[in-house]
Amino acid sequence: MAEWLADLVVVVHFLFIAFVVGGALLLFRWPRVAWVHLPAAAWGVFVEWSGRVCPLTPLENALRRAAGEAGYGGGFVERYLLPVIYPVGLTTEIQIWLGVFVVVVNVVIYAIWWRRS
Repeated sequence: MAEWLADLVVVVHFLFIAFVVGGALLLFRWPRVAWVHLPAAAWGVFVEWSGRVCPLTPLENALRRAAGEAGYGGGFVERYLLPVIYPVGLTTEIQIWLGVFVVVVNVVIYAIWWRRS
């Protein structure tokens, strides 16, 4: 059960990252999503710029240890989602640029939405 929950945490983590980066696109269909997206995007940028670890990461690791796993195995989640969330060679400088990317993408999308509404 712990292994399944750890995989679920990774999927939620991936979906959260996708929402932070591109969730502003949902504004065109559901404008009220901004009330959820703006704090999520702010949190994502804060985590990247401060070099902190998202709370989902230690939760996943604790669940993996509880399942008796030493590392990541070879399943779908581990093979395809984990490298996106935890890329090899992730440095503080890269995290800062990722935060800048998130800010720029979202400012552009919000500006376009604002002009249309």
